[in-house]
Amino acid sequence: MKKVKSSMAVPLAAVLALVMLGARPASAQQASSGDERPWARGVPPDQQKKALELFRAGNTLLKESVFVKAAEKYREALALWDHPAIHYNLALALLNLDQPLEVHEHLVAALKYGVAPLDTEKMEHARTYKALVEKQLAQVEITCEETGATVSLDGKVLFTAPGRYEGLVRPGAHTFVAAKEGQAPTNLSRTLPAGEKTTLALKLYTAEDLTRYQRRWAAWRPWAVVGAGAAVALAGGALHMQAKGSYEDFDTRIAECGGCVPTPDVTDMRTRGDSQQQLAFGAYAVGGAAVVTGAILLYINRPQAYRISVDEADSPQGVSITPVVSGREGGLLATFRF
Repeated sequence: MKKVKSSMAVPLAAVLALVMLGARPASAQQASSGDERPWARGVPPDQQKKALELFRAGNTLLKESVFVKAAEKYREALALWDHPAIHYNLALALLNLDQPLEVHEHLVAALKYGVAPLDTEKMEHARTYKALVEKQLAQVEITCEETGATVSLDGKVLFTAPGRYEGLVRPGAHTFVAAKEGQAPTNLSRTLPAGEKTTLALKLYTAEDLTRYQRRWAAWRPWAVVGAGAAVALAGGALHMQAKGSYEDFDTRIAECGGCVPTPDVTDMRTRGDSQQQLAFGAYAVGGAAVVTGAILLYINRPQAYRISVDEADSPQGVSITPVVSGREGGLLATFRF
């Protein structure tokens, strides 16, 4: 058996094995149901005949494993007659071409009318293939309530909001965009796992919504420097008043003795005044420098604007608890933001 290269996971390889070993394409007899059947209504006999000729040509190519050409013939046939058996055989051809999304689409179409246009065996095969392919694909549900916003997936427009889209995509990285004139576009990248459903509610934000402000330091720190400088300057003022008092006491004692040579205790009054005055001047210098430094820090520490991402806008600060359900497992997801 020739090995078919595919990027799909093991379950789809199992599907391919079933197709190659056990599945038989629908026959021309199954595709030529009468006009009393709903899938034949409105299709003229000559158009049905042309579709059947293309269908038979596709079957021959499918048996010879010429899958690309077979798919082309089936698509031509479907353009003439939207018949479940043609959808079924096209799905078989596409299974071998690694086209899981289109395979699923045609299997759904093949099952639309039940067993009547196929047979019981092919009906069961179609259901099996459909279930296996769905496990290899990711399911996504997208909603957007912003009126007039255009929602797209990987560059393909899905709908204009408000609206909702639900469908299957290949697993892996995908980009979801919601855009509207006058607002910042929402651009989300997500890696979608196979066999699971991802739900996204897209929102649009203005530039103001996505703007935050931050400081270099806590707001109280520069004010603390200013306050400390002012306190030192006030202490200098108190020392200056004490120095003034010491000088006045010295002058009074000298005046009382009529200009005599001062005694040591009188001399100490002037010495004490000099020391207090020097300390006061030093306090003025240190306190003033601290106040100036604090003022500079206040300017540097003013709020600075910065832009956040849409993910950050959707996730407020704090702890968010989100229930998570995946397959047969469940739990809680805790997200911490600071």
